[in-house]
Order: sequence, then structure tokens, then C-alpha cells
Amino acid sequence: MEHIINLHIEKLPEGVYLATSSEVQGLIAQGRTIEETIEIARDIAKEVEEQMTYPGEIRVTVLREVRVVAHAR
Repeated sequence: MEHIINLHIEKLPEGVYLATSSEVQGLIAQGRTIEETIEIARDIAKEVEEQMTYPGEIRVTVLREVRVVAHAR
């Protein structure tokens, strides 16, 4: 599902473009062209969305532990 997010893109003195978004925390993308910068920003936004949890959603990590005790006879 596609979402629309606002990007702030600026050209840096080094000649590259930098994209940020106040809507997606942690989104910072840099590219040589505006198109490349937008594509990188899109990939980052998708990655952030996949890792995000929503209210009422619980992320569970299951760890299995096996303990063995041996006694000498």
C-alpha cells in the first residue's frame, strides 16, 4: 500500500541533494540527482514502515533456552 509523504529536498553546496521528512522520523536521503534522492527516500520510508509497530500491536521475540544438568554416578 502506497502512502504519500512530504519531502523537503535541498541542494547542498557539495552538489548533492538531501531529502528529509517531518512525517517519517529518521528519514534522511542523499543522492546525486533529485530523482535518485526521491527513490532512496522511498526505499527508506518503506523500510521504516516495515519495522514500525502500531498502537495495540506487540512485537514478540521468542528465544528458546535449553538447560541440561548432568550428574556423575
